[in-house]
Amino acid sequence: MKFNLKYFLLTILIFIAEVLIATTYKNIVFLRSYFGDVLVVILIYTFILSIFKLQKSRLIFWIFIFSCVVEFLQYFHFAELLGLGKNQLALIVLGNSFSWIDIACYAIGCVSIWLLDVKLKNMFIKSAQK
Repeated sequence: MKFNLKYFLLTILIFIAEVLIATTYKNIVFLRSYFGDVLVVILIYTFILSIFKLQKSRLIFWIFIFSCVVEFLQYFHFAELLGLGKNQLALIVLGNSFSWIDIACYAIGCVSIWLLDVKLKNMFIKSAQK
């Protein structure tokens, strides 16, 4: 375990953006339906890296797998099976309907993280070492 302030602050900013999307901007379909799903994997990524020092590419892969598992559980109405079908917070966190588009959004989020935080950072490090 190693606390990372930079990732923690990013986590807070992304969380605020997610809350605003879910509450204030919920009527803007693109933000609510797609961008929120792209952001949620980035939120998970920054949260985990704010607490743990992990290999980033591997973490991104596992976040994508986790997101897909949660999405597939929605197909089976997992929240209702747990008796949480009437709990709004549980339905927001666990979701309530399966969508292939959501999986595509998770993939876009994970690829974005990989490009921005892994590839670009490595390019800058290599160019600074020259």
